[in-house]
Amino acid sequence: MRGDRTAPRLDGPEARHHTSCILNSVPELPEVETIARGLDKRVAGDTVESVWIGSRKQPLKSPAGVIASTLEGKSIVRVHRAGKHIVFDLEEEAPAAKGPTKKGRPADRGKTRPAASPQTAQWIVHLGMTGRMVVSEPAAEIAKHTHLIAKLASGRELRFIDPRMFGKLSVHLQSETGGFDPGGVEPLEVSEERFRALFRGRKTPIKSALLNQKLLRGVGNIYADESLFRAGLRPRRRAATITREQLNKLHRAVQEVLREAIALGGSSISDYVDADGEEGFFQLQHRVYGREGQPCLVCTTAIRRVVLAGRSSHYCAKCQK
Repeated sequence: MRGDRTAPRLDGPEARHHTSCILNSVPELPEVETIARGLDKRVAGDTVESVWIGSRKQPLKSPAGVIASTLEGKSIVRVHRAGKHIVFDLEEEAPAAKGPTKKGRPADRGKTRPAASPQTAQWIVHLGMTGRMVVSEPAAEIAKHTHLIAKLASGRELRFIDPRMFGKLSVHLQSETGGFDPGGVEPLEVSEERFRALFRGRKTPIKSALLNQKLLRGVGNIYADESLFRAGLRPRRRAATITREQLNKLHRAVQEVLREAIALGGSSISDYVDADGEEGFFQLQHRVYGREGQPCLVCTTAIRRVVLAGRSSHYCAKCQK
């Protein structure tokens, strides 16, 4: 269902009726993982009864009617992360097995017809820069820039809010092509050997290669800078010049940084909060990101900032080579 539903901005005490997930820069893997885990705790097992979709087309990657018809009547099996996407696994209850047949061939009479397999689908949410997924009580005011409201059987509502409309909503029918695949390799699961192969011989700067979502999915600017610092590699260093041992060290650094950030709930460098409305704390662990001109925590050399492919990169000229 689409239409123009008045959506006043939510401010003040009413904000406490919401559990929201916010980030004004593009969320990276730890933030999306934290948000997905929080949503899974709140809505897994609930059922989508009806869907309202606003008139703006920008946030929709799938047609509005397809999104609504795919969500309505589906149970939310679980919520998880794929790259930088939030994925809702959906399932429609299978019809009950029918009783014995009275018509048909004699050999088939009296047999019970098997139940049909449940229809499965996935709802894919990319938050963009300012997207939020809000689990709300129906009485809570509707925030400005609300683009989708899914009414749940529990009586709550799941709302998608995005002022800048860089976020995207789509649905994926699993029965057609399997589960949603955003491309790239999952950095928390990739083996050391596969990791080395991703970057071996590449002439691009290692920072650019780490941000290439076709290679590694989910790694962004913050965690690329922090991983390179721990591995002792400068952002501009050509990937092809990095030794096997250095790539192994970078592999360990990427996984360590991401796991630590997830454990701390992500980085609240803007107005990001997790699904509990709490800020993440990994920004307190940043060793280089956002610390231009400040002393390196290892050697006291001033942290430098350079622009690489339009993105800020932070490093220590002494600790990183």
